[in-house]
Amino acid sequence: MKAIIQRVSNASVTVDGEVRGSIDKGFLILLGVEQGDDEKEAELLANKIAGLRVFTDENDKMNLALADVEGSALVISNFTLCADCSHGRRPSFIRAARPETAEPLYDFFCEKLLKNGVNKVERGVFGADMKVGLVNDGPVTIDINSKDLKR
Repeated sequence: MKAIIQRVSNASVTVDGEVRGSIDKGFLILLGVEQGDDEKEAELLANKIAGLRVFTDENDKMNLALADVEGSALVISNFTLCADCSHGRRPSFIRAARPETAEPLYDFFCEKLLKNGVNKVERGVFGADMKVGLVNDGPVTIDINSKDLKR
């Protein structure tokens, strides 16, 4: 399971001209579910992201986690994070989990964020053509792969 986390001042997702999720201070999380991913990996990744200390404290040091700042998360399913670009110029998405596997893991991941003290978790629409807007704060952008967390 892969995630791109962006610390944001605000973010929103629109589907068919309708805002389906929006947050103020927090994380925009692009989440890619790969073949072989399971609930254990989703929980591990959610725990790690909820505890990331990348918000600034009173001394302007990145020392606070999402719950410490009463931040929210906007989670967007994104199978293109699973792209294999090693051959040719057209990415292969064969590593991405099938929707019937990926969507329940996406939902499970979002629930685990809430259980880890994240104030509010908004979502995109799984499998939809989404328009995502954000104001990146910092910018702070972090790439995490659940497979790296197992080491």
